[in-house]
Amino acid sequence: MSDARRAQRPDRDPGQSPDRDPDLAPAEPSAQTPAEFWEERYAGTERVWSGRVNPALAAVAADWSPGRSLDLGCGEGGDALWLAERGWTATGIDLSPSAIARASAEAERRGLSGITFVAADLVAWARDPAPIDRGAAGFNLVTASFLQSPVEFPRERVLRAAADRVVPGGRLVVLAHATAPSWADAAHAHHDFPTPEQELMALGLDPAAWRIEVAEVRERAIPAPDGTPGTIGDTVVVAERLG
Repeated sequence: MSDARRAQRPDRDPGQSPDRDPDLAPAEPSAQTPAEFWEERYAGTERVWSGRVNPALAAVAADWSPGRSLDLGCGEGGDALWLAERGWTATGIDLSPSAIARASAEAERRGLSGITFVAADLVAWARDPAPIDRGAAGFNLVTASFLQSPVEFPRERVLRAAADRVVPGGRLVVLAHATAPSWADAAHAHHDFPTPEQELMALGLDPAAWRIEVAEVRERAIPAPDGTPGTIGDTVVVAERLG
């Protein structure tokens, strides 16, 4: 693990870090397959993220009426667990079996019954979602947080498939890194920081069928490895599918 990636581990300040805080990419692309890369990422440590919900999701979804939710690239499940605790029937999908095992164990520890975690490839899911997410009727909320990968990943295809799984009256929430942390070494940061406009273009939502509720960059606090204050920008897109 590079120094930049190690510096990003939320266990440096679990009280402040969300479940999927930004993960700095290595300077050179990984030669591993996505399955190898992400399983190594999760299996190589006891815990990667803090277990807390992403602040941007909590900010937009806190007052929504619960229904069926789907979290894509759920990691150790912080967002899905937060939703389940608020009455949602939640499903989380991630490529890493270790991440899914950890998320399932945490759901059991919290006594949550209305939540399911599935180890699956989102590329396969995008081709034929229902057999994997088990949501024949679709979902009232589909979330995709920080699907920015240093290994090959057809992000636009997955995001468009995510939109297709939202039922009328439901919402799609897409979160992305808009900037590197203020303290990060630029040489190790992601080169792909989508703007809200770029996210909407990638999603290709029909304006007659969708209402854009949020499309903006929001700044939040993120401590540097040495504990000093820092900030980072998140691109936040929230779209409601019209009935």
